[in-house]
Amino acid sequence: MFPFLSDLINYFLGTNIVLPFPMFGFMVAIAFIIAHQFFVLEMKRKEENKLVFSFERDVVKGEKASVTELLSNALFGFLIGFKLLEGILHYDKMAADPQGFMLSSQGNLLGGVVFAAILAYLRYREGEKQRLPEPIIVKETVHPYQLVGTMTFIAAIGGIIGAKLFDMIEDIPRLIDNPIDVIFAGSGLSIYGGLIVGGGAVIYFAKKKGLSILHVVDSSAPALMLAYGIGRIGCQLSGDGDWGMPNDLPMPNAISFLPEWMWAFDYHNNVLGINLQQDFMQMGLESITGKAWPTPFYETIMAFIIFGILWSIRKKISAPGVMFSIYLAFNGLERFFIEFIRINPLYDVLGLTLSQAQIIAILFMTFGVLGAIYFTKKSTSIL
Repeated sequence: MFPFLSDLINYFLGTNIVLPFPMFGFMVAIAFIIAHQFFVLEMKRKEENKLVFSFERDVVKGEKASVTELLSNALFGFLIGFKLLEGILHYDKMAADPQGFMLSSQGNLLGGVVFAAILAYLRYREGEKQRLPEPIIVKETVHPYQLVGTMTFIAAIGGIIGAKLFDMIEDIPRLIDNPIDVIFAGSGLSIYGGLIVGGGAVIYFAKKKGLSILHVVDSSAPALMLAYGIGRIGCQLSGDGDWGMPNDLPMPNAISFLPEWMWAFDYHNNVLGINLQQDFMQMGLESITGKAWPTPFYETIMAFIIFGILWSIRKKISAPGVMFSIYLAFNGLERFFIEFIRINPLYDVLGLTLSQAQIIAILFMTFGVLGAIYFTKKSTSIL
């Protein structure tokens, strides 16, 4: 396993470098960057097809930097300098536990003050260079795809909050026993919580900007699926606890040419420092080999396949809302079945024993199918 990016680099290059970049966080960042590009491509295509439209906004030119801007830059600079200089001076400690270091109160006051002064001064100088005797208001054309960066950022922040919130709700006893560890742990993220909260925040932003909600979510659907698959690569490489149930079954001869880890894996040296054999025993699960189903790997494959389907049919679907509905249905279908070999708390729902993810997956599939039917009929009736 490769808890940190440097572990992977050292594995391939035979080096011994130490970089404070968690593998999962690194892959999530890559996922957002790549998803952003595909989101932009779709928004550009929809604007070219006159499905979404640019708009004008008033922009004030020539004003000096406001007190609020100077203070916000100073605060941002202080936070960077406070942690950066301390990290440089105590690199080994920071590299060993970057997340714990970032969330701690440990820092360098001098570094914070210096960086605060630098960023505040730079903002002041920028304002002075652009300053005019009399500020003017100019019209600026904004294309929808230019807002994708902001929407991606909103999705990232909302997604992290939602993912952590839903994870805490899923296991209340664990939260009560160790609230600090659960809240600030880098692992333990619910993808559906991230999707619901992050997606809701993006929809609110798009509505405030006067964009067509249906066309925005349709444009995001392939990108969301691709980002999910890339994020799961991070889960697999770091071993963040998303592995499946024990798998002691022998590898079928039909797929014996594949690496064994694709069938069953022990996730040695995982980022959580967990021994799967002992972990299974504590949960009352029997395992001879101490290996689990590599569910993150399976989800990556399925996500990439679904992305390929969505990307290939996007130009063939004209009814707004249908693409996102298909995404919801595929998303729910994939997650519903993978949950059967994952370890998650189960709930009794209408006589069925399901995990939180399966309950949400059923809702996604239902809304997806009904949405595809509804939006198709709605578009046909308009025509």
